Amino acid sequence: MKKRQDKIKEVEALRKELDRTQHVFVAGFNKLKVSEDFALRKVVRSAGGKYKVVKNNLIQKATEGTKAQALFSNLSGMTSVAYTGSDPVALAKALTSYAKENPSFVFKAGMVESRVIDIGEINQLALLPSREEMLGRLLFLTKAPAQRLATVINAVGRNLAVVLDQAVKQNKFQG
Repeated sequence: MKKRQDKIKEVEALRKELDRTQHVFVAGFNKLKVSEDFALRKVVRSAGGKYKVVKNNLIQKATEGTKAQALFSNLSGMTSVAYTGSDPVALAKALTSYAKENPSFVFKAGMVESRVIDIGEINQLALLPSREEMLGRLLFLTKAPAQRLATVINAVGRNLAVVLDQAVKQNKFQG
């Protein structure tokens, strides 16, 4: 059993970590094997997130007076927290794919951009394209008009050259 001082330190550390992040996913797990837990932690790390198993009363004390308080107010059962400060879509994708393979891992709630979301919204978030893919699409959309303009401008000269070439081949320029 942990000493009171250790619990206070853990609560303070959790508060600091959760204050720095805007994207949190709360999950429950029951009968998760050690090897499955290890695989889950590896998946979360590869998505750029962190993962902790926490006691409900400690996480509730850690989030008192913070933006995440509503997320942890009515917890029951075994609880784990996955969080990231960068890309919530990547973490949501990683967690939902893991949940499909391991039915003992279930979502309880989530918080994205400091807004509490439910399980359905977590699944919708996982369906979004990744950050890199979105940036690629945005770059394409901003680059496309300039590319089309350059193609049209080049087409006039190219078409003129083709017409002149055909005229020369058909001896149309005899004077």
